[in-house]
Amino acid sequence: MRQLAAEQPHRYFYADQYGNRNNWLAHYHGTAEEIWRQTQGHITHFVAGLGTSGTFVGTTRRRHELSPGIQCISMQPDSSFNGFEGLKHMATAIVPPIYDPTLADRNVEMPTERAYSMAKRLGRMQGVLVGVSATGAVATAHDIAEEEAHAGRDAVIVTFLCDSADKYLSERFWTEHQEALKAG
Repeated sequence: MRQLAAEQPHRYFYADQYGNRNNWLAHYHGTAEEIWRQTQGHITHFVAGLGTSGTFVGTTRRRHELSPGIQCISMQPDSSFNGFEGLKHMATAIVPPIYDPTLADRNVEMPTERAYSMAKRLGRMQGVLVGVSATGAVATAHDIAEEEAHAGRDAVIVTFLCDSADKYLSERFWTEHQEALKAG
């Protein structure tokens, strides 16, 4: 597709979501503003998984202007071999050209198993069916909430549930952890 777009730009367009600055700019102008409005400026922490990195980069760059005190935390898989569809382990991945590693106040590496466990917990207990990329971010936000509560601080933590659970609806996904517990 890149070659076609380069050879015939009047006929083809290559979006290049990993290198297109409009990716992060959409979050700078849109997502960050929406979060600011919906939390009435009370956001204390922002958590986002790293795929193209556009959500994290754009939202984090805008937070510097809105309130430098907002903690921006990136979440990524803890290894190159992981079960996070669409997320990158930046240390071993081809790093997107739009990614800026200097933006994160904190980087969290999430084990795949923890995200799977959170997916099952949210599905079974809350009726929220999202994928493991989303639940990795939820687990990170949960950990931060516990840290803040332990320190006696109030927190407004925002994250994204960026994928659905349609890939995880097999009976095996929902029962294999219980079977492992029974066997172990």
